[in-house]
Amino acid sequence: MRFLLRLAALVVVVAAATGAWIVYRVSQPYKGFTDPVFVEFERGTSSRTIATILKDKGVIEDRWLFLAARGLRRNVNLQAGEYKFDKPESPLDILSRLARGDIYYMELLVPEGFNIYEIADAVGKLGTMRPETFLAAAKDPAMIRDLDPEAPTLEGYLFPNKYRVYRHTTAQQICRMMTGEFRERWKGLNARAKVHNVVTLASMVEREAKRPEERPMVASVFQNRLRIGMKLDCDPTTVYAALLENRYRGTIYKSDLANPSPWNTYQHQGLPPGPIANPGMSSIEAALAPAATPYLYFVAKADGSGGHNFSGSLGEHNANVALYQRAKSH
Repeated sequence: MRFLLRLAALVVVVAAATGAWIVYRVSQPYKGFTDPVFVEFERGTSSRTIATILKDKGVIEDRWLFLAARGLRRNVNLQAGEYKFDKPESPLDILSRLARGDIYYMELLVPEGFNIYEIADAVGKLGTMRPETFLAAAKDPAMIRDLDPEAPTLEGYLFPNKYRVYRHTTAQQICRMMTGEFRERWKGLNARAKVHNVVTLASMVEREAKRPEERPMVASVFQNRLRIGMKLDCDPTTVYAALLENRYRGTIYKSDLANPSPWNTYQHQGLPPGPIANPGMSSIEAALAPAATPYLYFVAKADGSGGHNFSGSLGEHNANVALYQRAKSH
């Protein structure tokens, strides 16, 4: 009887020691790779298959370690997706990441007022595709044509925001996320105005007004000019015309002002054929409800504040321009 009791005690001790050793082993970080490893698990992938893939990629030392960790946490669900491994991790840490769904993604930040060329550069910096690939998708207006049949491209409808992008996200998928965000924001406004005209005007306001509180006033200047048939003379449209022709040189030249492009509002009355950038909500709201002003002109202040001096007459405007030039020359 005593022998059996001793044997049972020995079994318990051995089991406890084995359990402690297993917990120790599955808690030890391991790194069997040099460059970062990306591993994608499809929905429904078994724990055994996951263990095999992780072993083959050098993420874990042996299959049984991950399976042992899985045995310790049987009740958690493992999430499908692509994971990035770039540092030593224990099997328990890896299991926790898969349970959390710590899927690898990048953030695409699109500030208010970015045009499709600037967004393409931002996408290119993520390293998942060439800027030209995104630009080609953004120049196809098909996914917004139901909302704006006149849209030349997706310009104006790629709503500025922060977007989660995966390594396999396509240019079309990015465009769909951004236009989808625009649709939601536009729907929330319950606007009855023509979306094409509103967004085109809002894009000009966005590029001209650096200070949010001035956007309704800038919108009023453009609206007042449109009402009396006066050319808009909006510098950013001149820049955009040059961008479309792949000849913008970082500043506006006389040849740019004389460009016969329909996008150049120095040469053509009315709004340009479409938006010249992607405006945020405050600019869209300003375009929907411009301030009630007599202003026809504005020129930047020379104090670096980003503000403008507004005027209702050419004489007053010329005086403001002279003031700006004198201040900049000192």
